[in-house]
Amino acid sequence: MLTPEQLVAAQKANLETLFGLTNKAFEGVEKLVELNITATKAALNESATHTQAVLSVKDAQELLALQASLFQPLAEKTAAYSRHLYDIAQGTGAEFTKAFEGKAAEAQQQFAALVDNAAKNAPAGSETAVAVVKSAVAAANNAFESVQKAVKQASDVAEANFNAVTTTAVNASKTATKKR
Repeated sequence: MLTPEQLVAAQKANLETLFGLTNKAFEGVEKLVELNITATKAALNESATHTQAVLSVKDAQELLALQASLFQPLAEKTAAYSRHLYDIAQGTGAEFTKAFEGKAAEAQQQFAALVDNAAKNAPAGSETAVAVVKSAVAAANNAFESVQKAVKQASDVAEANFNAVTTTAVNASKTATKKR
């Protein structure tokens, strides 16, 4: 049975975790807003420069060449923006995952301690039941670790795929620009 002090300590730890995660979420939003403001400023400046360049065009061929020259940098900037966006989401998600894994490990330890304590105080002849419970706890812990590893591998594959798609898109824009 938990004492009032243990309950208060658990609630305090949970609140600290909640406030910490809330701060991490706001940091992620701040980074996202900063990225969008920077991208918007750059887009406005480039739009003004592009407009000036279009106004100084003398013929259709020069206009087509100007348009073609803008395609590759646009693709690269879009890829860079996407990469920054992905990094922000990945970093914020990693903080949440880290907190979740910490709390899950703590809960596993507390439950294992509870099972061990119950096993020590179990009546004679209940060794088989205690062994079954301990086996079930070990199996659950192994399953949880397997899921964590699978999620990490899936995340790594997704990141590799994202990088490959970004590289392919930038290379395709370079190739398309060169062909014009």
